[in-house]
Amino acid sequence: QVQLVESGGGLVQPGGSLRLSCAASGSIFVINGMGWYRQAPGKQRELVAAVTRDDTRTYADSVKGRFTISRDNVKNTVYLQMNSLKPEDTAVYYCYAKIRRVSWSLSEDVYWGQGTQVTVSS
Repeated sequence: QVQLVESGGGLVQPGGSLRLSCAASGSIFVINGMGWYRQAPGKQRELVAAVTRDDTRTYADSVKGRFTISRDNVKNTVYLQMNSLKPEDTAVYYCYAKIRRVSWSLSEDVYWGQGTQVTVSS
């Protein structure tokens, strides 16, 4: 059993900052890729940022220069630092993790957090 628990969402004014956290726990051998998606009302879920185990990072064009993804492999946690927030960043943010649960198999499964609401409004 694996759980991803998110925290850090909330209401912030335009130009403000928030930091999201997502901690994985349970039966984990190693976590490969981790990242964040978001889904705004009436829109498809989109990839915001991703980070590999060796710290290669990718970002959606809409958040480059404003958001920073990072991870702590000891704590099995991924973070999303969001600066200069805009109203169009309003969405439910979901973290994910690609996890190998056992050492004798390269197979990995994708697990999701429960989602956390981020609202950017004055």
